Amino acid sequence: MSDTRKIEIPQILDGMVRPAARLITLVEDNDPRAKPILQELYLKGGKSLVIGITGPPGAGKSTLSDQLIAHYRAQDKRVCIIAVDPTSPFTGGAILGDRIRMGRHNTDPKVFIRSMATRGHLGGLARATGDALCVMDAMGWDVVIIETVGVGQGEVNIVQCADVVVLLQTPGGGDHIQAAKAGILEIGDIFVVNKAKRDGADRTVKEIEEMLDFKTHPGEANAWRPPVLKTEALTGEGTEELAAQIEARMAFLQEHPDEAGRLGRERARITLAEVMKELAVERLGDGVRGGRELDELLDAIAARRVDPYSAAEKILDA
Repeated sequence: MSDTRKIEIPQILDGMVRPAARLITLVEDNDPRAKPILQELYLKGGKSLVIGITGPPGAGKSTLSDQLIAHYRAQDKRVCIIAVDPTSPFTGGAILGDRIRMGRHNTDPKVFIRSMATRGHLGGLARATGDALCVMDAMGWDVVIIETVGVGQGEVNIVQCADVVVLLQTPGGGDHIQAAKAGILEIGDIFVVNKAKRDGADRTVKEIEEMLDFKTHPGEANAWRPPVLKTEALTGEGTEELAAQIEARMAFLQEHPDEAGRLGRERARITLAEVMKELAVERLGDGVRGGRELDELLDAIAARRVDPYSAAEKILDA
């Protein structure tokens, strides 16, 4: 394992794609060899601009991501995309629809597109997305774009990864209202009404603005008022304004270090909780995978002689 670390880590820090891709595969397979490498890489990261693109199915997330790639490449910035795709029912892998829509960048050596399957993980991201971001960040990509799978109102896990969250909606579908009710309004730093040439785009913008009026107050200290933009991702209209607002959001955080610190601590808290949860499940699974005592405990729960909360506490105490 130590030899693997000596070989892999310098290569990844030098920006070599193949060892990074192999490491992400280890992460997706829950291979224990990945953990010590990730521990070192995490300490080398924190320099990439991480943009989260989320929203309901069919909102145009992949197409807009493709336009952002073109924008940043025109500035000679190195861009990585982590595209979370639905899981194939046949192979268990990513369906790769997002990657196909970004195909014009496949031969660009300064663009890396990695598709990841959700594999049943909820929240819009794959289980290994955070670890994949750790790898890409350590590689020194200028911009990392994370595109969530289109699952609707539950895509809130992106906040634990992204510096800026761009929330897409489409005109007239009603998804924006349902999303706001479900609390997704809380995670958007920038709102984008895509496919803006459709009927109802202006009405959708107005409704989102009205919802934001209830959330933000002009006199509130350190308040960021999320802008609401219109784009036409197929033609690229509105991409420049979106990129400018992403830059404005980052400038705002630099000017308000207290707010930036609060958000950083919240992201760290969520990340720590996720890691603790995984480690707890892993270690408890090793400790209680079988044996007569576990069978007796399961029988007691099934027969309702013991409640699962007391049983879980017993296992944790042990």
